[in-house]
Amino acid sequence: MSVGYYNENAQSYFDSTVLADMQALRNRFLQHVRSGGSVLDAGCGSGRDAKAFGDAGYLVTAFDASVELVRLASHHTGLSVHHMTFEQMDWQAQFDGIWASACLLHVARPDLPDTFGRFARALAAGGAWCLSMKQGDTTRELDGRTFTDVTEAEMHDLLEAVGLNVRDTWLTADVRPGRDDRWVNAIAIKP
Repeated sequence: MSVGYYNENAQSYFDSTVLADMQALRNRFLQHVRSGGSVLDAGCGSGRDAKAFGDAGYLVTAFDASVELVRLASHHTGLSVHHMTFEQMDWQAQFDGIWASACLLHVARPDLPDTFGRFARALAAGGAWCLSMKQGDTTRELDGRTFTDVTEAEMHDLLEAVGLNVRDTWLTADVRPGRDDRWVNAIAIKP
């Protein structure tokens, strides 16, 4: 199970991601979130982005499924990061923005529609959801983790199926040095 990998490798994962430069993607997302609004950082990992959102004046809620990453992210951000899974999300119209960077890629393909529905329900009207998953059309295992890759069209269809208006989808290269992964990114708005 993927969460076991993150519990066992939390410090090395933290170290390899906490300084990754995600500023351009965060800026693109925040153009759609009201200033000082509430932002959910789902699957927050190191807490890098939760900290950036908090430092920018947003009201941040963050969670991760790995208890070890929750501990590290809480220390890094100064937030009380929640230990929970996507299946435990039950917020209703709560957030002006949701950030799901490189976390949904561990959701099994058959579970994506339900998971996307949970995210859509958590968004307030007019809220924006920014997400990224690895580009492709396969499901693969690597180092004890399962990865579900998606195409731009698949991501677009998943977002529309839960009633969101897709504002943009685009591809980016991995920002971490020495990585050749391609990422599918999207911003969707709740009507």
